[in-house]
Amino acid sequence: MSYNILSQELLQDNAYLYRHCNPSVLPWKHRLPNLLAEIQQYDADIVCLQEVQEDHYENQIKPALQALGYQCEYKKRTGSKPDGCAVIFKSSRLSLLSSNPVEYFRPGDALLDRDNVGLVLLLRPNDTTGQPDPSASICVANTHLLYNPRRGDIKLAQLAILLAEINRLSRHPDGSTNPVVLCGDFNSTPWSPLYSFLTTGCLEYKGMQIGMVSGQESNPRGQRLLPSPIWSQCLGIDHQCQYHKPSAESSSSPTEGAISTLTVEDLANTAAVAAYNRARIEHGLKLQSSYQHRLMPDGRPEITTCHSRTAMTVDYILFTPEFITPPSLPGGWGLQLMGRLSLVGQSELEEVNGLPNRHHSSDHLPLLTRFRLRR
Repeated sequence: MSYNILSQELLQDNAYLYRHCNPSVLPWKHRLPNLLAEIQQYDADIVCLQEVQEDHYENQIKPALQALGYQCEYKKRTGSKPDGCAVIFKSSRLSLLSSNPVEYFRPGDALLDRDNVGLVLLLRPNDTTGQPDPSASICVANTHLLYNPRRGDIKLAQLAILLAEINRLSRHPDGSTNPVVLCGDFNSTPWSPLYSFLTTGCLEYKGMQIGMVSGQESNPRGQRLLPSPIWSQCLGIDHQCQYHKPSAESSSSPTEGAISTLTVEDLANTAAVAAYNRARIEHGLKLQSSYQHRLMPDGRPEITTCHSRTAMTVDYILFTPEFITPPSLPGGWGLQLMGRLSLVGQSELEEVNGLPNRHHSSDHLPLLTRFRLRR
């Protein structure tokens, strides 16, 4: 399950977005019981929450979920922001191997100056029939990327950090990988370049306007283009969204006709820098969306968030499908999508006066999927 539950402080700071709502549905004392009831009703083994206000988490949400048998992990946004991301899971079904908070803020980096965060867990299913299989771990990641529709460069850099961490945690020394479930509010639409990058593993961005990256605005203001490279090499992440050790590159090049003193390592580094400076980024996670983003039979867009300014899909549950392990590697586990909770379109939400309302206490709808972990 993935659910942006709308931080109460953010609701109050952006009250103009909720003028369409009956005022009685907005107080936290009304919303909290509804949100907890939804989580309890859907009874998911793993729940990824965004916009979880820290004081509400510590004093109300965490105790309530622990009473339902959940173990809770949390990462607050950096700086003075009051909310963060939580990943909770049923301790009867899963065991925590590691919890890895991810901060996108980098002191001194002019691009990565925002307080968004992520959280990546390694979980192992509890095997009640025998010895647990250490290779059967699942990598679960949760994030809430920057909202600003005009800063696609920041969103892509934040995503690169998260993908590098997922790659580090999900990859075994022999080259095989654990299944990955990536959840969150990506503040990007299903027909955006950012979504395409997530699901195809590649983005050619030469000449792309920064405001086009997320698809949130049909006519983005300004014509500034994505730079190449998007993020600094000092970040320690290459164009394939993997960690690497930054190396000092020689500014000199061999003279034509002279005997070259370049080593194999120098050539490899030179090729890596050339690829890094090319207007292309990649990742190797082979992610697939759990949702189709259009309603049947008429093809209307599915909606995951709706308030007075917008109605669109920005929330996703992405996963690595089964049998992605190369044939040359033994074993391997994969995820098979078995079902999902249906979403609705804009007209259905307009009939209930949008979000939040008396029955749904966030400006987002929950996403829910069922997977089978199989070998």
